[in-house]
Amino acid sequence: MKRHLILASIVLILSACCSNLQGPIKRGKASEELDKAFASYLQAVKDSAEDLHSVMVLQHGKVLEEQFFVPDTAHVLHSVSKTFTSTAVGFAIEEGLLGLDDKIVDILPESMPDDPQEWLMDITIRNLLTMNSGHGKDPTSAIRSNDCDWVAEFMKWPIEYEPGTCYCYNSLGTYMLSAAVQKVSGEKIVDYLEPRLWQPLGIEKPKWLESPAGINTGGWGLYLRTEDLAKMGLCLLNGGKYGKKQVIPADWVAEMTKYQVPSVHSGVNEQERKNREDNSDWGQGYGYQIWRCRHNAFRADGAYGQYIVVIPEKDAVVVTTADINDMAEELNLIWDHILPAL
Repeated sequence: MKRHLILASIVLILSACCSNLQGPIKRGKASEELDKAFASYLQAVKDSAEDLHSVMVLQHGKVLEEQFFVPDTAHVLHSVSKTFTSTAVGFAIEEGLLGLDDKIVDILPESMPDDPQEWLMDITIRNLLTMNSGHGKDPTSAIRSNDCDWVAEFMKWPIEYEPGTCYCYNSLGTYMLSAAVQKVSGEKIVDYLEPRLWQPLGIEKPKWLESPAGINTGGWGLYLRTEDLAKMGLCLLNGGKYGKKQVIPADWVAEMTKYQVPSVHSGVNEQERKNREDNSDWGQGYGYQIWRCRHNAFRADGAYGQYIVVIPEKDAVVVTTADINDMAEELNLIWDHILPAL
């Protein structure tokens, strides 16, 4: 416990030293080729009748292109929230509060059912991070709409596969990560991230929705500005550094953004699986609450078109907020128009 207090104190001191990092991202001048490509992209967005709210293109640490169709105020991020929850887990692991192989029932034993399922006892932090908790169906919609103990209900949900063997997108699993960090740190993750992430990146402490138990929802419910998303994208692109400061542990960024597990549910037939793996940005694998993409990129991904797309081979980040149903088409327009000009 003494070691944990010392580490927390160091974090607070370092965050104070990072205050000079606050402020807007530097703007740069785009090439003529990128200007033309960006104009072509915006026209394609218009032609596709996409309800794009904002887009920002960054390369070599500077904003080169940006367009806002709504004011740059805090925007609902949906599942982009998951990447920030994973970041909180990374800090907790770095500080010795959690381990990847810690069992969720050991962290939250007070919520265990009287007669727990056998496989419940095996679910680890790593399983939750990779959407491999063993559930065959995402329990989120059935549980989050009720005024109940979401942790307890998650533990009762039928587990059909051995944890670690089956990918199933599971937003309530991310909520469990939020609950775990809150349990071991004594803080909601939005507060826990204040000295560790928000302040060093110069992000005003955001709104994050909570469960009836007062736990940040983790898998959704975070609100940030487009420029805030761009700052996070730059931090991930640079291995956890923002400016000259190491904000997120480099080892954690490397692990969370690399291919950890296949991202295709076991119920998908082999032909469809191969098609997704060859042609879809949803078939390139999953890290720790972050998606792999085509073009050796990775992304934080939220419903209706919220993206932080990081393209290491181009030293680039593309950020969008939107209200778009066809998220694959939204990404395709980025690949078709913006990528070739970077």
